[in-house]
Amino acid sequence: MSNKQTKKLTPAQQQYQKFSKAREPKRKVLRNTIRAFLVGGFICTIGQGLQWIFITYFNFTEITAGNPATAILIIISVLLTGFGVYDQIAQWAGAGTIIPITGFANTIASASIEHRSEGYVLGVGGNMFKLAGSVIAMGVFSAFVVALLKITIQWLGGM
Repeated sequence: MSNKQTKKLTPAQQQYQKFSKAREPKRKVLRNTIRAFLVGGFICTIGQGLQWIFITYFNFTEITAGNPATAILIIISVLLTGFGVYDQIAQWAGAGTIIPITGFANTIASASIEHRSEGYVLGVGGNMFKLAGSVIAMGVFSAFVVALLKITIQWLGGM
């Protein structure tokens, strides 16, 4: 807490801040970072392995092999979410499971599972994109901004 915020607190509030700070459990940052790195790396390795399988055994090119590999990662993520395994992995690994494609699939699947009692249309269909909708909107906006930057840089380079 900064000194500016501490000055606005009453003495009792300042004493409570010190008391709570002393009893707050310490975060194990290094351990959590290593776990996230290992699990995230493992998920990416599975994706790369799937891509290699499609290139080697199914005659895909490097460009086209990414699509079926991504689809399989999504299916695996949704199945693990449905069986409750993905949440346990995420509990242990933390941020390592939010690799964009698997974390996004987990978000949509868990929202669908959570609201299935409200019906398929209003429950599952209406609620599964509440969190995912903002992710999609941010992705589209980011792609737009990057495209504008690329066009501007190319235009300035051509002058």
